Amino acid sequence: MIDTCGPELSSSKVILMSHVRNPVFDPHFLLSTPVARELYQVAEREPIYDYHCHLSPQEIADDKRWADLAEIWLGGDHYKWRAMRANGVAEEYVTGTAKPYEKFLAYAATMPRLLRNPLWHWTHLELDRVFGIQETLDESTAPRIWDQANERLKSISASTLLAQFHVRVVGTTDDPCDSLEHHDRIREAGSSTRVYPSFRPDKALAAHQPAVFRPWVQRLEEASGVDCGSFDGLLEAIAQRHAFFHDRGSRLSDHGLNHASAPAGTKAEAEAVYRAALEGKPVGVDALESYRAFLMLHFGELDASRGWVKQLHVGALRNVNSRQHRTLGLDTGYDSIGDWHQIEKLARYLDELESRGSLPKMVLYNLNPADNYALATLCGNFHAAGVRGKVQFGSGWWFLDQLEGMTWQINALSHLGLLANFVGMLTDSRSFLSYPRHEYFRRLVCRILGEEAERGMIPADMPLLSEMVRDICYRNAAAFFGMEPGTA
Repeated sequence: MIDTCGPELSSSKVILMSHVRNPVFDPHFLLSTPVARELYQVAEREPIYDYHCHLSPQEIADDKRWADLAEIWLGGDHYKWRAMRANGVAEEYVTGTAKPYEKFLAYAATMPRLLRNPLWHWTHLELDRVFGIQETLDESTAPRIWDQANERLKSISASTLLAQFHVRVVGTTDDPCDSLEHHDRIREAGSSTRVYPSFRPDKALAAHQPAVFRPWVQRLEEASGVDCGSFDGLLEAIAQRHAFFHDRGSRLSDHGLNHASAPAGTKAEAEAVYRAALEGKPVGVDALESYRAFLMLHFGELDASRGWVKQLHVGALRNVNSRQHRTLGLDTGYDSIGDWHQIEKLARYLDELESRGSLPKMVLYNLNPADNYALATLCGNFHAAGVRGKVQFGSGWWFLDQLEGMTWQINALSHLGLLANFVGMLTDSRSFLSYPRHEYFRRLVCRILGEEAERGMIPADMPLLSEMVRDICYRNAAAFFGMEPGTA
């Protein structure tokens, strides 16, 4: 056994689980009733509409292949990194310079400690569905699983994974400055999976961070060909890139926000903040809020003008461990759920867009479950004739995309809105191995409906329930986002 933890932890007794049948490999996993099992036969046939993820367009265009299991499984996966650190694994074996096999062994040694963590389910779903391996991962099975998975990996690429999981549509996450050249290559290749960019202008809001903001403005100038020396120039450049994305098939924008900003300042106030940011001067908290609120209204109006869907991801407290942030950088697993007052400012933002006649269709993703009911009721205040669920309460996000978190979201939406209109699951992932999470979600939906039918809470009307399941798994998203093949 390789010492990945240090002398005290590595001397503890090794825990093995491989002698017990793994419930994840049971065909009826999570399907607790006959109705749930029958419904899942419907759900599993639906294609996947992955409208928001962080897959690399370049890797899709290049039809990426992976050197070994550690690269495809552990590379960039901050969920696994957090678990390994919590088990005392040294950083060398997480994001450091250890050999790939040593990192894989460190994760395998962590697995027995992961019972009741969603990674235990996800890991074994991936082993089975992608690699055809029905063995429980621990230190005793790790060498065999490593060899079997790496052999299978020789015939796996980005395109074969997307095809295997019947992924019909992928929405990536792209900066307005991106050239979208890889999206062009994907489209020209005629892939059966349609891949569309999503417009994510988060750096436009970072006026308080000169080291981020000023280089980004320079990139925006180069990408758009518009002089951004003035605030009007910035707005023109953003509008030009928005049109560019639209021409490449995009119908989605996205924003990662601690919380919404409101009320908006005047254009003159926003221009003063922009000028100070370009000069590297400090920007006060209140001035920054009004600047962000002004820009967010501008973004909303752009989306509405082209019939886009706007996504808001709210509530993440990022880069909590400042020492590790300085050492490892962004997106390395040192983030948490934030506890801001969300609803009042978010409501004012939506209401202002509605008052202007420029409220686009929206998906609101909430990271703090304490806000679930408030956010679900907020969604119910904004409707449009002919649009089912104009403002959607999005699926459980990040720390909540597990059984309990997804159940909370589904229950809040069910009790306060219309679950039948829900646009369903997304991966929100950087990993091509994450598509079994759609299966995980679908099994959960079938379980919830099946158990309620069994208890007599809803009718055990299979045609009715089957149509609902099809809608949630795929058809609602295809209708809502409008990026189904042939409609972009």
